[in-house]
Amino acid sequence: MRRILTRGLLCVMVAFVLPVNVLKAGNPVTTKSTRASKAAAFAEEVTNLYDQIDLKEVGLTKKAFEYALKGYYYLLEHHWLSKTNILSICDLSQSSRNKRLYIVDLEEKKVLVNTYVAHGHNSGMEYASSFSNSPSSHKTSLGFYVTQGTYYGNNGLSLKMRGMEKGFNDRAGGRNIVVHGSEYVGPDFLQMNKFCGRSYGCPAVPADESENIIDLIKEGSCLFIYHPTKKYISRSKILNS
Repeated sequence: MRRILTRGLLCVMVAFVLPVNVLKAGNPVTTKSTRASKAAAFAEEVTNLYDQIDLKEVGLTKKAFEYALKGYYYLLEHHWLSKTNILSICDLSQSSRNKRLYIVDLEEKKVLVNTYVAHGHNSGMEYASSFSNSPSSHKTSLGFYVTQGTYYGNNGLSLKMRGMEKGFNDRAGGRNIVVHGSEYVGPDFLQMNKFCGRSYGCPAVPADESENIIDLIKEGSCLFIYHPTKKYISRSKILNS
């Protein structure tokens, strides 16, 4: 009986070791096939979630959600998230007249909040088109953030964020880029103005919604500020990992 078990175990080990050796040798067929399978599985998951959460109905593009989900998984795999059910997306490809902030509960598969959000004063007028990580630029910084703790400042309750992408948003702390409420964002302001007001780079939200938003996303959730600018999409280490 012992000989039979030994032979069986040897066969299993050989069957397992050979593919590993092939992968280590860099077999292009196997590697390409594995990558293609993972890509197909991820694409299917994106489509399923996008449809289940009805994100098209609330105006979020599938491409923005795809990028957001990819980065979310990257942060999750690196154990940088402690509030793992929440994914927030600021879609700055849209007009500031639109409700372009989406706070999604991935476990419940529903949109918790869909509202307005500001971009930086020097990033553009109605539409954002220019972005920077530089101090005093008064521009929005693109990329993935992890939310931190709260404090009370000049704009009331505010939420600190850690920029996770070197060269794109890693100076967010020094620039005091935070989530806060503002009267220049939202439907009341739009009644008298062509588009929402702009910040010094912060993703400012409507004042009467800020406390609820901050409470939902604070302390370790993923926030993604998106725009399809080529420089970011092609150079982001998170999106191209």
